[in-house]
Amino acid sequence: MATYHLDDTQPHAFWDNSYPARTRVQPGDTVVFETLEASANQITPTSAHEAVANLSFDPIHPLTGPVYVEGAEPGDGLEVEVVSIKHKGWGWNAVIPGFGLLGEDFPNPYLHHYKLGRTHCEFRKDILIPYEPFCGVMGVAPREPGRLTTIPPRENAGNIDIRHLTPGTRVTFPVLVPGALFSCGDCHSAQGDGEVNGTGIETPMTVRLRFRVMKGANIPELRFITPPGKKLTVTDEGGYFVTTAHGPDLFKDAQQAIRYMVDHLASEYNMTREQAYCLCGAAVDLKISEIVDAPNWIVSAYLPLSIFKQSKPSSSSALRAKKAKPSPKRKAAKSTSKRTSTKHRRK
Repeated sequence: MATYHLDDTQPHAFWDNSYPARTRVQPGDTVVFETLEASANQITPTSAHEAVANLSFDPIHPLTGPVYVEGAEPGDGLEVEVVSIKHKGWGWNAVIPGFGLLGEDFPNPYLHHYKLGRTHCEFRKDILIPYEPFCGVMGVAPREPGRLTTIPPRENAGNIDIRHLTPGTRVTFPVLVPGALFSCGDCHSAQGDGEVNGTGIETPMTVRLRFRVMKGANIPELRFITPPGKKLTVTDEGGYFVTTAHGPDLFKDAQQAIRYMVDHLASEYNMTREQAYCLCGAAVDLKISEIVDAPNWIVSAYLPLSIFKQSKPSSSSALRAKKAKPSPKRKAAKSTSKRTSTKHRRK
């Protein structure tokens, strides 16, 4: 099977089934995509907060493609195997005023840069988020004519931001036009479920994908299979701190759960609220915990404690430690040896 390479010099920031393919491949072939980060170079490793304030959404989501897959026809499924995703050393996320789950809560722009390593993304020296890369945007050409924005996800997939589409996963898209016309981009080095601040760790990447055609699959929307033996995330090894919110509106519940998490991070981990909001976008998972007990539902926000290099003691353990200390008014028992005496003094 052949391997093709597409550079990042001809991006398109829209969906359009009349846009010509950059290459044609056979089922079983592999394509290597060079992808820009989400801002299309409006933000660089030297950018400051002002770059976020002046951000234009016109070139957002610069996609590499399209790829025409021979034999793919409407009614088929296009299976895309994520072979590998490699970063280029740097990423960012941000508070974009008016955008994201809590857009109205954060009127000031803030930009956070990440140093990327082989296994982790450095938020700061004591906060390391596992490198779990995926394409935030993957999709085929839509069935309807005309140019469509990439911002909302659609029948053709697109801006899906599903954090589990990591290497080893097989993703199947409905084929809506001949050749499927697949494109991808907006890669993230990590992201919490929900991408609550509107950005994952936005990163230029090299993406290797393998294509197959599933004749007559007739799937209505995207579906995927994660690889056996691989955890959904490696962050679940250190436990979680979880905030919850209830109410009849899932969107408002999600907002409140994240507000509680921002409060917690800002007060307990020595960071600004803007930094806390960015960390939520990069690492905190939103989950629907209950959706059957009307009129109220429960949304939970999960903060993985494994990202903190030095675990923060819980309030209960700190209280137990305080109670265990001998009272200063009580006279310590006489030690039987110098070594024992030293040990008691250290306590």
